[in-house]
Amino acid sequence: MQKSKLGEKESALLAWVAANAPAGVAQIVADWGTSNGLARTTVTTMLERLRAKGYLQREKQGASFVWSPREEHGTQLRGVVGRFVERTLGGSLDPFVAYLSDAKLSDGQKAQLRALVERLDNEPQSDEEAP
Repeated sequence: MQKSKLGEKESALLAWVAANAPAGVAQIVADWGTSNGLARTTVTTMLERLRAKGYLQREKQGASFVWSPREEHGTQLRGVVGRFVERTLGGSLDPFVAYLSDAKLSDGQKAQLRALVERLDNEPQSDEEAP
């Protein structure tokens, strides 16, 4: 299922819920909504929209619901980045690679990139990429 794109506030709310799940509406409003200048009704509407888009799920606990992401945060981020590359960069990774070449990466991030390149080098080429 292709998920709808997220706005800036929706992305921020999703990241907060992913980091703090499971979380009730009262906690979300107190810890995230208030600092973003949003009323309880606005936060609740945003949560419901994220649920309708397939990003969040809710579970009844007592008299209220607790919210959590449908997928692990890393999986969600990969989808968001993939949609960004397709929509904004026209599917080209060149601008993304250029960004990485200028970024200050930690040793751990560099090791992750090396491992990724090694894994990609060891994968068989698809028919489209074969010479």
